[in-house]
Amino acid sequence: MTTSNFIQSLLTIVTDLARPLSERERFQRLLQALKQVFPCDATALLQLQQGKLIPLAVDGLSEDTLGRQFDLDQHPRLAAILLNRKPLRFDANSPLPDPYDGLIDISSHDLKVHDCMGVSLYIDAKPWGVLTLDAAATGTFDDISTAELEAFIRLAEATVTAAELIRSLESKLQREHQVVQAVLAERNAQPMLGNSPAMEALKRDIEAVSASDLSVLIYGETGVGKELVAQQIHRHSTRAEAPLVYVNCAALPENLVESELFGHIKGAFSGATQLRAGKFEVADGGTLFLDEVGELPLAAQAKLLRALQCGEIQRLGNDTPLSVDVRIVAATNRQLPEEVAAGRFRADLYHRLSVYPIQVPALRQRQRDAVLLAGFFLEQQRRRFGLQAVRLTRETQAQLLHYHWPGNVRELQHSISRALLKAKSRHRTTPALLHITPEDLDIPRQESPAATTSAAAEIHQPPPAIANLKQATDNFQRQLLEQALQANQNSQAQAAKQLGMDRSNFHRLKKRLGL
Repeated sequence: MTTSNFIQSLLTIVTDLARPLSERERFQRLLQALKQVFPCDATALLQLQQGKLIPLAVDGLSEDTLGRQFDLDQHPRLAAILLNRKPLRFDANSPLPDPYDGLIDISSHDLKVHDCMGVSLYIDAKPWGVLTLDAAATGTFDDISTAELEAFIRLAEATVTAAELIRSLESKLQREHQVVQAVLAERNAQPMLGNSPAMEALKRDIEAVSASDLSVLIYGETGVGKELVAQQIHRHSTRAEAPLVYVNCAALPENLVESELFGHIKGAFSGATQLRAGKFEVADGGTLFLDEVGELPLAAQAKLLRALQCGEIQRLGNDTPLSVDVRIVAATNRQLPEEVAAGRFRADLYHRLSVYPIQVPALRQRQRDAVLLAGFFLEQQRRRFGLQAVRLTRETQAQLLHYHWPGNVRELQHSISRALLKAKSRHRTTPALLHITPEDLDIPRQESPAATTSAAAEIHQPPPAIANLKQATDNFQRQLLEQALQANQNSQAQAAKQLGMDRSNFHRLKKRLGL
């Protein structure tokens, strides 16, 4: 190649450094320029990762080469190239096996003798990987200019450095975006409302534990507001300026749990097209809220325990540990001691999480708060629908107070939303003051004042003496599920909706209760 063509090829590479290219396209263009400058049939760029050379781009080699990993212990040619700071050429009769035998994309499918050379790439005085050149005919590289090759090596290292910097910036930007999303979600959280004795006790628990860095395990039925308790703990902690990061353990596919919690590097698994920070990394310096932690599979529990014990994580596909400073707040509607006894939850992880357990009361245990909460939800919906004024009638307030609320606060919120829509639809022209009547509420009503008084009294009466608390709880849950299924013609989706439960949780509870 003439000097002018060589310079033009180098200028193309330099121009690419400033272009917004994907990493794959950037490396592919580098190899194309390499083939234009130096005579060869195949080139490859491989990165050193944990004792193996991983192909990032190839030109002239079969496509399946990109799926291979070349262990340095088994490929002495590649090992020799990596350890030599000068271009290294192998004699056609070299006894060292060629890693590309049969992979060069030419008509001869069993090529075993050809010209082979390679150069090592170093970033910050550390080996990063290698560039290889292969030709079908021996003697192809006899007239290669050493000076030109050295110049190309420097530009190749600059290309790799640029790609690494872009990847690092993208990872940092992604983490900052996730942090912003977590902060925004926290700011949109509702306040903790209620002045019942049960709520006052809960607030005291939150105040006591917030200032510490102890792990907290929040217990409670579905819909009681466990996430809200986690938000309050974080908001009143010394980590309040850092993010509160939410993870729904029940929604994580088992094969993605580790990636979601600890992150992954590019190529760690099929579909991992770029480096991704995990939730632990995003929550560094802040709080990680593990909702429905009882749903984690045992394999993931072991890795979570290690992260909590060591304060270190490893991205999937990378053995390099990362130190993280994270406070753990977990929540579950399962009885974890029973799960431990059944072998479904690790005892050591349970004790690590439940340093300070907090029980969130069901709405029926703080019945007077129902009207207060209804007012909050009503005001939210009033603003959303652009209404002037909305009011609960006295009869409606009484109905709120005497309903059992099996779906807890979530069921109350949904009931208020439906009631407002029904009340609004009763009027052709929405009045200045819209009244919410008992007919608007989609909940069972008491038949008479005497029945109402009796039901209210039952709420506050202590449960009958039963030897087995678990059996009593199961019987109560079984009765509620049977009633909900009967009322909804055995539709699990509608029954779960009525009870304010996720459909998957409803199905698991139904199965456990033998229904």
